[in-house]
Amino acid sequence: MAALPPPTLNLTKTDARRFLLAHHRLWPPRSLTGKAGILDFIGHVGCVQFDPIDVVGRNPDLVLQSRVADYRRPLLEELLYTDHQLLDGWDKQAGIYPVTDWPYFARHRARVAQRHGDPANPSMAIAPAVLQAIRERGPLSSIDLDHAGTVDWFWGPTRLPRATLEILYGMGEVTIHHRVGTRRFFELTEKLLPADLLAAPDPNLTVEEYQDWHVLRRVGGLGLAKTGAAEYWYGILDVKTEARQAALARLVERGDLVAVAVEGVPNRTFFVRTADLPTLQAARARREVEPQAAILGVLDNIMWDRDLLRLVFDFDYVWEVYKPAAQRRYGYYVLPVIYGDRFVARFDPAFDKKARELTIANWWWEEGIQPDEAMQAAITGCFWEFMRYLDARRLQLGATAAEASFLLGLASESPRVL
Repeated sequence: MAALPPPTLNLTKTDARRFLLAHHRLWPPRSLTGKAGILDFIGHVGCVQFDPIDVVGRNPDLVLQSRVADYRRPLLEELLYTDHQLLDGWDKQAGIYPVTDWPYFARHRARVAQRHGDPANPSMAIAPAVLQAIRERGPLSSIDLDHAGTVDWFWGPTRLPRATLEILYGMGEVTIHHRVGTRRFFELTEKLLPADLLAAPDPNLTVEEYQDWHVLRRVGGLGLAKTGAAEYWYGILDVKTEARQAALARLVERGDLVAVAVEGVPNRTFFVRTADLPTLQAARARREVEPQAAILGVLDNIMWDRDLLRLVFDFDYVWEVYKPAAQRRYGYYVLPVIYGDRFVARFDPAFDKKARELTIANWWWEEGIQPDEAMQAAITGCFWEFMRYLDARRLQLGATAAEASFLLGLASESPRVL
């Protein structure tokens, strides 16, 4: 196994926290504007993870509302499905990334074709009919296709047309045209993306070049990355621990990455993109400013490495959405709150879309946090922004949330949002 290069840069935990927040456009939050801000951020981190669960917005919406001032969901929808500057695709998992990255995923499309594209495959036997139906009728969902039969799929038995669309989507023959709730509608890719982009060759001529590109991209998605068999490395073809360490070593030798040590985190080597060193230096040199607050999504890029959150931020977070209710420590979809360079609280939200009512069922301060007036004021302002993002007209507090007097004040004043 390739040896990891030794660190050549030492950071304090404060340096690491502030760099990570600055890298993820959270120090300060909501500093980007409009579509240009969305494109800037997603291009910077490579991709934003998509998840269809919608408690107070889907994950990409939650990610963007904390970075983009006055963010509203239609901004992302237009970039994806009208402007076609972003792709509703697959990277770490389901993800959103710049359309210009299409050529770099040629190996992924070829892998799907190799594994599932055999015409003898029952799902592919109906592929010509499915493509013809889309060609004649326009964007279709699997429920619009009437073909009998089921096949075994990754999540279990599924309808034949759905499996066919999944394969065609993976091969790049069709692309997501739009979504209605969790349902995807597919269109022929040739109708949505420019011909010159579709004809562009894979920029990476060898497997090694591809792996270096994707590992470097993923380091950018994390900001500060460490090796190990973890979920945040998913989606990079044929890169297990040995291949990943070899790629990291090559990237350091080439000057694209720098190996970093963090004081108080022994026996761990981290990696940062050389292109991000100016952000690191600026974060280290920046004078103290008035702290601001933000609400983060559960699959926010800064949340991908939960071990890193414990090591650098002393913040222990587990997404409990798939745990049985009786086994949850906090709740179904608990969101973290940052203030300055710290995680200071978490809360359990619900949103009634018909009544436009946001409920904070529970609120927990992190251990050791003593909220002063400045922190409370910053979090109150953050919640006003969050309610505007949701177009919430009222705020209700649960029993434990009501113990926070500053939130009681927000609840009593919430008609101002109208």
